[in-house]
Amino acid sequence: MMITLPPGEPAAGPWRAVPEAELAASVLHAAGAPTGRPRVVAVDGRSASGKSTLAERLSRQVGRAKVVHTDDLAWHESFFGWGDLLVEHVLRPLHRGEAVSFRPPAWDRHGREGAVDVPAGLELVVVEGVGASRRAWDDLVDATLWVQSDAAVAEERGLARDLAQGVNGDAAATVAFWHEWMAEELRFLAHERPWERARLVVAGTPVVPLRDGEVAVAPGPA
Repeated sequence: MMITLPPGEPAAGPWRAVPEAELAASVLHAAGAPTGRPRVVAVDGRSASGKSTLAERLSRQVGRAKVVHTDDLAWHESFFGWGDLLVEHVLRPLHRGEAVSFRPPAWDRHGREGAVDVPAGLELVVVEGVGASRRAWDDLVDATLWVQSDAAVAEERGLARDLAQGVNGDAAATVAFWHEWMAEELRFLAHERPWERARLVVAGTPVVPLRDGEVAVAPGPA
């Protein structure tokens, strides 16, 4: 099945259907076996491509795993201005084998409770979000997965999700914000080209028939 992609992003392939457990094993193998710390895997992709779903599926398969959502770090920050927060307060501590318990500054400013918590002793930490994989911290990520999705399908479900959550106002405000965000995202990803760092590409919209518990996977360029 052909999917529509933004200019500059190559179509992945050949696709094959694999069980989630096989994908998880491939991800762990691609990330190597670091000593004294968890593997750090970035799950990157365009908005509403299926990154969060994939990250949670990987986490469940591995067991001793945790997902870090870049949206939590980006909350009330500029669209892509949260990189230092991820590097200094999540990735570097993980590389030292430390637990993470971090309250981004905006959480204090805006009264958000809780923290970004990652316990020590895990096997895998999945960092998911648009821009989770960047050249600036490529040395702090053991493997990158790119989630490739049909652009029109992703927009449709992204708008439906945001409307259901009520995060960006009414329908008109939600659509306006989506297009503002996408203008930034398209420029950002065209510059970063994170799919070029991917060890594996996972389909976020249908490309081959799948059974329950399967995902569609293609080799990445990295």
